[in-house]
Amino acid sequence: MTAEPERLWGGRFSGGPADAFDRLNASLPVDRRLWREDVRGSRVHARMLCRQGILSSDDGEAIDSGLQQIEQELADGDFRFAPGDEDIHTAVERRLTEIVGDAGRRLHTARSRNDQVITDTLVWLRDHARAQRELLRGLAEALLAQAEAHVDSILPGYTHLQRAQPVRLAHHLAAYVWMLDRDRVRLDAAVAACEECPLGSGALAGVGFPVDRETVAHELGFARPAPNSMDAVGSRDALADYLHFAAQLGVHLSRLGAEFVWWSSEEAGFVVLDDAYASGSSMLPQKKNPDAAELARAKAPRLVADLAGLLGVLHGLPLAYNKDLQDDKHYLFDAADTLDLLLPALAGMVATAAFRPDRMAAACRGGFLAATDLADHLVRAGWPFRRAHEAVGRLVRACAARGVGLEDAPADALAEAGLDGVPLPPLTAEASVEAKASVGGTARAAVLAELDAARARVAAW
Repeated sequence: MTAEPERLWGGRFSGGPADAFDRLNASLPVDRRLWREDVRGSRVHARMLCRQGILSSDDGEAIDSGLQQIEQELADGDFRFAPGDEDIHTAVERRLTEIVGDAGRRLHTARSRNDQVITDTLVWLRDHARAQRELLRGLAEALLAQAEAHVDSILPGYTHLQRAQPVRLAHHLAAYVWMLDRDRVRLDAAVAACEECPLGSGALAGVGFPVDRETVAHELGFARPAPNSMDAVGSRDALADYLHFAAQLGVHLSRLGAEFVWWSSEEAGFVVLDDAYASGSSMLPQKKNPDAAELARAKAPRLVADLAGLLGVLHGLPLAYNKDLQDDKHYLFDAADTLDLLLPALAGMVATAAFRPDRMAAACRGGFLAATDLADHLVRAGWPFRRAHEAVGRLVRACAARGVGLEDAPADALAEAGLDGVPLPPLTAEASVEAKASVGGTARAAVLAELDAARARVAAW
C-alpha cells in the first residue's frame, strides 16, 4: 500500500485530500517553470535567516548545499517530481528535506507560500519583461529599416478601407514604430511595478522573527520591501500591468498583420512575403498564404482575454491571499509565451518583405486621392472651405460618371462642378504627399525628420 505523501499543511487534517480535489488544487503543471526563481529566493531567504541568528550556520550550509544540488537536478532534467508536490515550492522543499533532513524542514521559517509565490512570480516577470523589450526592439528596427528604404515609395492611404490620400510607405510603417514605443512604455511600467519585494510578509500579517527584509529585497533585485504585508500577498497589479501591455501590443500587432494580409493580396499586390513567412494550401497548389500575418490577428483576442481573465479573478477578492490567485500564472505565462512566438515571427516577416513601389504608384493614379489637395488649392485662392469641398465633391461625381480620375477631368466635368476657368494645381501623388510639410506629415523632409526621431527613440529603449 502506497504511503500518503507528506503535506506541508497535513497536521490539521485527519486524512489526505480526495483525488479530484488534489488534481484541482495542484498548480505544479503551471508554476514548475518558476524553479529558478524559487531556488534563488530560497537561498537568499536561508542566508538571511542565518545572518539574523534564526537558523544555525550548520543548517544554513546544509540548506544552501542542498538547494544547489536541486538547482542542478532541475537544470539537467533529473529532478523527480513526486505525488503530493502541489506546486514548485512544495517540490523543492520536499526534495531538500530528502537531501538534508531536518535542516530542510527549517527553510520555511519566517515565510509562507503566499509571500513566496508572488516573490517568485515578480522576479520571473521582471526578468522576462526586460528580455521582451529586446524582442520589441527587433520588430521596431525591422520596420525602421524598411521605412528608410522606402521614403520615396508612395501608396494609397485608406480610411474605411477606401482610398483616401497618398502617403509615403515610410510614413505608414513608422506609425507602427510609434505604437511599439508606447507599448514599450507600458512594458516599462510593468517592470516598475515589480520594485517592491513581498518576501517577509508571511501569510498576510508579517512574520514573528527579526528578519532583514531590506537585504533580501536588494539581493533579489528589488528596490525595497513591500510596505504592507496584506497588500503584498494579495496584489497582482504588476501582472495586470504586464497583461495590459500584452493586450495592447497584441492589438497593434493584429493591425500590422491585417495591413500585410491586404497588401500581399493579388488585388493590392503592394508586397510579396518571403516564402519563409508564408505557407501553402493542402489542396490549392497556387496558394501562398500570409499565415504569419493572419496569426498575428488571431492572437490579439487571446491576449485581451488573458487580461480580462486575470481582472476577472481579482475583482471582488477580499484581502489578503485567496486560492483564486493561483490561476494568475495561467494568464501571465500564456500571454508571455504568445508574445515570445509573435514578435520574432513578425520581425522576420517585415524584414524580409519585398515591397512593390510600382504597384503602389499605379494604385495612386486614375482616382480621386488628390481631392483634398484640390479643395485646399481653392481655399488658398480665397474660397471658403465648405464651398471648395462641395465643388470638388461635384467634380469627383462627374469624373466617376465618366470613368476618369481627377487629373484627367474633362472641361465639361469641370464646368458641371463650377470649376471651369479655375487654374488647377498638379494633382499627382507626389505633389499631394509633398504638400503635407507640417510635423507628422508626409512631405519628404517631414518623414526624414520623423524617421530620425524614431530611430533615436528606439535606440534609447
